[in-house]
Amino acid sequence: MAGRTATVKRDTLETKIQVSINLDGTGTGKFDTGVPFLEHMLDQVARHGMIDLEITSKGDTHIDDHHTVEDIGITLGQAFAKAVGDKKGIRRYGHGYVPLDEALSRVVVDFSGRPGLEYHLDFPRARIGEFDVDLMHEFFQGFVNHALVTLHIDGLRGVNAHHVAETAFKAFGRALRMALEMDPRMVGITPSTKGSL
Repeated sequence: MAGRTATVKRDTLETKIQVSINLDGTGTGKFDTGVPFLEHMLDQVARHGMIDLEITSKGDTHIDDHHTVEDIGITLGQAFAKAVGDKKGIRRYGHGYVPLDEALSRVVVDFSGRPGLEYHLDFPRARIGEFDVDLMHEFFQGFVNHALVTLHIDGLRGVNAHHVAETAFKAFGRALRMALEMDPRMVGITPSTKGSL
């Protein structure tokens, strides 16, 4: 388990990003991305997923946050794929339900090796502070495509946009934690009837 760490860099003309993760961490997060609301959401993933997460990004946020948010999702997905390795012994599936006052979200993840996103969050307004809520989909799509996971995100209720977003990211962290836990009954076994993921 001590080896479930990764550092991934992504350099493009639009962004320069570095992500470091420890899947068996204590839930610490350190972020310098230029997108404060995303940093707040990533901190939820770290804390509720018990994943140590450090992300730095320099991007073209003077245009807007789109490239930075999407590319962080991509790079984070690549880091997860690298850190989880051959997936032997993991639970593979995870889910989380998280409430925050009137809001409730459900997230289900499968480290299947097949990218797929079902994203069903409705927001009562287009922005949370300066953050465009459409970018949440871009973040998760980037993550899914590069972590090679199947991810279902459902906002079950909520009228406060911040609460809707926060419950989704907290539930994402909880689902990741469950899926990536080592199952003592599956030591050295790939959790698939095909023998590989």
